[in-house]
Amino acid sequence: MTPRTVIWMSLSGLVLLQLTGCVTTPAPQDPAYVPAEPVQSAMPVYRNGSLYQGASNIGLFRDRVAFRRGDILTVLLVEDTNANKKAETTTSKDNSVGIDNATVLGYALPSSSKSKFTLGSTLKSANSFSGKGESKQSNTLTGTVTVVVDDVLANGNLMIRGQKYLAVNQGAEFVRISGIVRPEDITPDNQVKSTLVADAHIEYRGAGTVADSNIMGWLSRFFNSKWWLF
Repeated sequence: MTPRTVIWMSLSGLVLLQLTGCVTTPAPQDPAYVPAEPVQSAMPVYRNGSLYQGASNIGLFRDRVAFRRGDILTVLLVEDTNANKKAETTTSKDNSVGIDNATVLGYALPSSSKSKFTLGSTLKSANSFSGKGESKQSNTLTGTVTVVVDDVLANGNLMIRGQKYLAVNQGAEFVRISGIVRPEDITPDNQVKSTLVADAHIEYRGAGTVADSNIMGWLSRFFNSKWWLF
């Protein structure tokens, strides 16, 4: 294989890699967020002789909110978080050591004034350090997502999951959420705030041409990674 062939093969592979990175891939449909089907209940048995039928009772003093597997619940996204961290350190250290010319029986050892030779010595050192760091992060997410009750726990709490997928032209966005909700936190209009969802997993991402334009290229990511030596 000639050197020219090797060069052409390398360039072709680089071009194909670039084209592969430009391909727009839609958001994956995660099976974990497939709506849960309600439990199929047996056909009610009607007994004659009474106005009240226990198999088809309804709650006269209860709001129509989600409480069974397969019921629908609306989650209000009201996430607003702020984080701020700041650190500053300053240290300094000075050392000084002096040794006079040696003496024997009260007489200083001879030294040469011409060559400035003496047994005395002086040692000094200075050390200082100053460091400063600061980090800030802020996140805001608002909107609504209608989810499905996936399961009802033994204590009555509801496990929910759901997603919203929106595609416009060549761009797409999707929001996914899952967690645990207390029935007491559900409002009469069948809504609950995301701040009241326990073990909440909220994912908001985009896919398509618009999202790809905000992604740094692989070569730029390499130069900004920890593997770049400079």
